[in-house]
Amino acid sequence: MALDLIVVLIYAAGMLWLGWYGMRRAKTHEDYLVAGRNLGPAFYMGTMAATVLGGASTVGTVRLGYVHGISGFWLCAALGAGIIALNLFLAKPLLKLRIFTVTQVLERRYNPMARQASAVIMFAYALMIGVVSTLAIGTVMQVLFGLPFWVSVLLGGGVVVIYSTIGGMWSLTLTDIVQFIIKTVGLMFILLPICLHRVGGWDELVAKLPATAFSFHTIGYDTIITYFLIYFFGILIGQDIWQRVFTARDDKVTKYAGTAAGVYCVIYGLVGALIGMCAKVLLPDLDNVNNAFAAIVQASLPDGIRGLVIAAALAAMMSTASAGLLAASTTITEDLLPIVTGQRSTRLSLNRICTLLTGLLVLAIALVVNDVISALTLAYNLLVGGMLIPLIGAIYWKRATTAGAITSMALGFITALVFMLKDGFDANTPIYYSLAIGLVSFIVVSLLSPRPAPVADAA
Repeated sequence: MALDLIVVLIYAAGMLWLGWYGMRRAKTHEDYLVAGRNLGPAFYMGTMAATVLGGASTVGTVRLGYVHGISGFWLCAALGAGIIALNLFLAKPLLKLRIFTVTQVLERRYNPMARQASAVIMFAYALMIGVVSTLAIGTVMQVLFGLPFWVSVLLGGGVVVIYSTIGGMWSLTLTDIVQFIIKTVGLMFILLPICLHRVGGWDELVAKLPATAFSFHTIGYDTIITYFLIYFFGILIGQDIWQRVFTARDDKVTKYAGTAAGVYCVIYGLVGALIGMCAKVLLPDLDNVNNAFAAIVQASLPDGIRGLVIAAALAAMMSTASAGLLAASTTITEDLLPIVTGQRSTRLSLNRICTLLTGLLVLAIALVVNDVISALTLAYNLLVGGMLIPLIGAIYWKRATTAGAITSMALGFITALVFMLKDGFDANTPIYYSLAIGLVSFIVVSLLSPRPAPVADAA
């Protein structure tokens, strides 16, 4: 494994160097948070795809492919569909607002109290997105290099915290492009072909797996619907994704490059599911299916090549970890700190301090959480259950009121949390009940509240 470790160390050093280069370009508050709002098609497409496809999409989809076959791709398909919808229908009006956070839309439509309430939910979501991918980084490094889990988390996650802190969105953009290239080559053009070859080709894969493995609904229609309720809508309202939209030069960039990123996500999901299916043939008796990705990499690839694929997996995880980290930090500086200080600051030093402290919190939580997809589900359940209804209402329903929005946020958030504790993170009930209760409370309280004064459209 010495050669593999050298390859991964070179990759990590490259990420830190790009972080330093990004720091040189991040000269203003706007540079640090949204890369100066000046990204072209290539940078935008790469950074958007890299942001969405992280630890759960890589490690998680391979696990789903191992267990459910090709239908494991639906997680990435829901993410990709969300990216396409966001960039085709919401990106153009969002760019006109020239804002930094999702919650600023709620303030424009309701009042500062709605922004503050939603900021708490958004912070929890973004923080958990960072935790999910940091956890995945630690899991992969632990299995492949035999390191203690806490060492793996601190080493891999520490690289993310450092380059995110020093350069903000410019560092994320530069590292994302390299990470996008590495994971595309590593997973699509190295790992999948080698795994298919080891199995004996496509015909042998078909012969050795049951027919259900090649059905697109084996995972279950209820799970597919839940994925779309959680991930499709989560993409439409997530701070980490909106913050990437704000980096685009204009709406043409978001329309075409953003759509391409969504299509790429769907293809990535199919590749991950197929790798998992190959792992099922080659390693049919894994003790822990969560380690399917690491196990197939370890078993199928020679030294050196294995290091490249490990770097590809780490690239996917680091891009999403850094996106969640910066999104959580931005929510603090733009939405939460002004509540305490009474004014908004644009000092770069404050942005960097908040990003560093948020990163340390991400590392601490990652040390005590142990399931990648469950952690991702937790994040999206809280986000969608708490914020989807008020945000859609802010844009499309003129009768919506601040009281209705805050009540919906609180009850939706609490309901999602209660049913996750009651039925488990992987249950469908948290998202179903939180959306239902959030919708009813939003409508009822809004109708019972005084009619709001006329406001400009949020989008």
